[in-house]
This record gives sequence, C-alpha cells and structure tokens, in this order.
Amino acid sequence: MNSPAVVWRRPLKAGSLTPLVVFLHGRGADEHDLIGIAERLPRAFVYASVRAPVALPEGGYTWFENRGIARPVAASLRASIDGFRAWLDDPGIGCATTPCYLFGFSAGMMMAGALVLDDPRRFAGAVLLSGALALDAAPDASRKRLAGLPVFYGRGSQDEVIPADLVARTEAYLQEQSGADLTAREYRHAHTISNREIDDIADWFAART
Repeated sequence: MNSPAVVWRRPLKAGSLTPLVVFLHGRGADEHDLIGIAERLPRAFVYASVRAPVALPEGGYTWFENRGIARPVAASLRASIDGFRAWLDDPGIGCATTPCYLFGFSAGMMMAGALVLDDPRRFAGAVLLSGALALDAAPDASRKRLAGLPVFYGRGSQDEVIPADLVARTEAYLQEQSGADLTAREYRHAHTISNREIDDIADWFAART
C-alpha cells in the first residue's frame, strides 16, 4: 500500500493545518465509492478516498482477508494498518501533521476502527458506519482506549449483512468501555448510508470546524 489509488477533493484554500477526512470503502468497492459524499460535507476539509489493498476475485477491493463475514484475519488486518499508516505519514503525501479523521463504511468501518484502536492519538476522530469493530483481531481494545476521541457511530436497523452478535459487541464496547466522545445513531435502512445519515454526519463535522 505504498502508493494506493486515491481520489482527492480539496477546498480552494487549503493549508498544512486543513483537516483531512479519509474515506475507507466497503468490501467489493474502490476509491470512487464514497468520495461523492464529500460534496455534502463541510468545505473546510480536505477529502481523500483510498483504494483498499486486497483485490477480490469477484472484483473490487477490501481491507483484509476474512475468516468469516466481518471476521478479519489478524495478520492481514495488521498488514493493512501498517500500510495505511506508512501512506498517511509519508512526507510526500503531506498528511503527517494534518488533523485526520477516518470515515469507514462496512469493512471500511472495521479498518477505521482498527486504525484508531491501534493509535488513537494519531486521529482527530472517526465516523464508523454499518460495520463492527474487529475486537478479536484489533491491536488494542482495552478499556478507555479511545478516551475523549470524537466518534460518530451509525447503523441501519434493517442491516442483515453484519452479524448481530458482532454489532452487539461493538455497541457495548463503544458505549460502555471505549471512553470515546460518542455520537450514536440508528436509522431505518439496510446496509447502506442514507441521506439523513449524511446530514447528521455533516452536522457532526461542522461542529469540528
């Protein structure tokens, strides 16, 4: 993942301290999947959508090899964490000292969650949507690990993709153990991102400009 495919959206005036939001797409998608959401989010941010490193036989990409739905192989997840951090902190990319938010959907949520658990001080916050935390494969999911970190967690009540037991464990950790500054929302939709959810996320980001 030294030079992944990335789609950028930058404001007309962006400096070294302009916050960055990195989109992490779901399984089977690519770097073009989520970038359109940037048009509905605050213009005071730089947005980047990154292609995951693992190519799938059926097409598209994902962040890690699975041993079951939403159950990553730990070594594969670790390799993606290390590769993503190497890209993010490459001086040539210009993000090494930039306030950085992660925006992950489905498998991308699992990747975003693993990144913030691995190094919560590196990130300014995270949007975690329609997925689960890799609590069995994550680097460190200890109590208060995300203390004070702004986190927006959203899911659809009709989502039948992510196993219910993993969702329950994720919610329990975020709400009761993580210590995150948590905003949690449930929507009446399936495994997707709704317009209402995007509006709520836009408000969440606007509060951080």
